[in-house]
Amino acid sequence: MARVKLEGVRKIYTEGAQQVAVDRVDLDVGDGEFVVLVGPSGCGKSTTLRMIAGLESISAGTVKIGDRVVNDVPPKARDIAMVFQNYALYPHMTVRENLGFALKLKNMAATEIDKRVRAAAATLGLDEYLDRKPRMLSGGQRQRVALGRAIVRQPQAFLFDEPLSNLDAQMRVSMRREIARLHQELKVTMIYVTHDQVEAMTLGDRIVVMSKGHVMQIDTPINLYEKPKNKFVAGFIGNPAMNFVNGTVERDAGSGKREAGGAADAPRFVAEGGDWELNLPRPVADSLAAARGKAITLGIRPEDVSVVGSAQAASAATTARLDLVESLGNETFIYARAGRHDITARVSPAAQLPSLGGSIVLAFNLEKAHFFDGGSGERIG
Repeated sequence: MARVKLEGVRKIYTEGAQQVAVDRVDLDVGDGEFVVLVGPSGCGKSTTLRMIAGLESISAGTVKIGDRVVNDVPPKARDIAMVFQNYALYPHMTVRENLGFALKLKNMAATEIDKRVRAAAATLGLDEYLDRKPRMLSGGQRQRVALGRAIVRQPQAFLFDEPLSNLDAQMRVSMRREIARLHQELKVTMIYVTHDQVEAMTLGDRIVVMSKGHVMQIDTPINLYEKPKNKFVAGFIGNPAMNFVNGTVERDAGSGKREAGGAADAPRFVAEGGDWELNLPRPVADSLAAARGKAITLGIRPEDVSVVGSAQAASAATTARLDLVESLGNETFIYARAGRHDITARVSPAAQLPSLGGSIVLAFNLEKAHFFDGGSGERIG
């Protein structure tokens, strides 16, 4: 096992117009830690992983594995194992031969190869498939062989590049459990790349959220969800995504279209367009004092939006048009339109809802809300 440390790592492509693919990434992965790089396509997460592996040259900065700077060390000498999206198995070899091939290339003794292969097969439930060839295996079984091939090498660190993307939804859940179990058993350093925030949230000790080559935030899954550093992180983490409403904080009545229950001079969030307003609790208003009159964005998660009988039933509520209802059995998602803004709410399956196109009243738990600067997107307060 080993610590993996990136200091000011950059990747610049100079073919044609210069393009900065990864810009000044600082990351310290502890010995035995599971860190996930997550972000949309093109954010630089796979490029960062490939620079750690030595499959991509580094334009600036340093990469350390253990106590060694490995910028100029070839991939085979970095003592890492990589699992790719495509399984990269040798089709003419059996599972046993695929698992032991890298060890055979190192001229390891046949008895030691057999010992390691059998141990990996037992760990991954591949014992009965050792004499089969890849074409006789399912996608999940092939991915387990790819994992096993990495395990037998006993490297300092495992690198995963979207290993579950080719699997169906049910198999992805099963393989996530398998990878999490392996990490608990092996206690080895793992760096995992995915575009799927559910994978990131369920696997990582810490998560690195990236966008356009930059690191947006490095934190634990719960902190990313509850304390996003900026609007990008808030919108990327969470399913369904956080609701965003542009507007301003005002003290006066503004457009006059206020909901019932607020004092005349109470600080209020006025949605863009002036279609609706929300009375702000005093602690929330105090945290937004410096942003009063400026463009900001209200962010609130679907579980913090509820349906109530009337605007008077909640301190912060507005009317909306019901556009869509998704019933999932254990929970229901509703999609509504409040003025010019789309709002998603997660409600109880027993909630009484009007027919589509009807009017509903949405209540907002503003003590759970987030506010972001309208220009920079950074979180306020």
